[in-house]
Formats: sequence, structure tokens, C-alpha cells
Amino acid sequence: MTFTRARDLLAAAVVAGVLANLLLALSYGELPALPQPAGTTLLAFAIVEVVLGNTLRARILRRPGTRPLQALTGAKAVVLAKASSLAGAITGGAWLGVLSYVLPLRSQLLAASSDTIAASVGAVCSGALVAAALWLEHCCRTPDGPDDPEPDDG
Repeated sequence: MTFTRARDLLAAAVVAGVLANLLLALSYGELPALPQPAGTTLLAFAIVEVVLGNTLRARILRRPGTRPLQALTGAKAVVLAKASSLAGAITGGAWLGVLSYVLPLRSQLLAASSDTIAASVGAVCSGALVAAALWLEHCCRTPDGPDDPEPDDG
């Protein structure tokens, strides 16, 4: 299994951003206002993935006081990390597409001003999810390579 490539995440984000921007250009006046905390759910997922990554890393390195990690658990964590990084990239691209549409309109439309805040929060939280997912994926690496540190013996 290969590590997630930044170009794949960037491509997904660009496609989602362009589609979101086009959708808003066609129907912004018909849509309801975006809720301010719409993107904060992604931040909760990001926090969980950072904690999970730190826990799994300690188990993979067999630090004292931790149980060894079962291979299937590690594989599930990698799948979660890959799915989360892609989901974060897509939602981040969509929020940036929304932001690129409403930012120029914020001085003209009250709804655009409110949507700018919601899109900014969503974009930041999406970026946090991508970063946390890549961290989780990194934490699931086994220390078998020549560049990887040896596990601490005590």
C-alpha cells in the first residue's frame, strides 16, 4: 500500500472547488444561508484521529505500558486515514469554492457576508482533517525501513 499523495488530494480539492463554485454561480440566490458551525464536525474527527495516531504509534513502537498492535487494527486505521484525507480534501475544496464565490460578494449581500464566515470555518476544519489523517497514516508506519528510528527499549 502506498502513502497518500498530495497531488491526489489536491486534484480532488480542485475538482470539488470548481464544482461548488459553479453550483453557487447557478443558484446562489435560491439556497438557504450556510450555518456558521457547519464545518466544525470535521474538526472533531481531526482531533480523534490525532489522538488515535498518537496511541497507535506508541503501540507500534512497543513503548512500555502498551499492548502490541494487531495487524488488522493497523490496517483499519490506515483505511480510515486514507478515507479521511480524501474526504477532507473534497470538503476543503468545496468550502474554498464557496469562499471564492461569496468573498467578493460580502460587501454587497448580507447572506454572502455570513456565508464567508461559515466557508472560512469549514475550510480551516477541512484542512485540519487532512492534516490529522496524514498524521494518522504516518503513525501507522512500521519501523522497518532504514530511515525509521528503532523502537525505544526503555
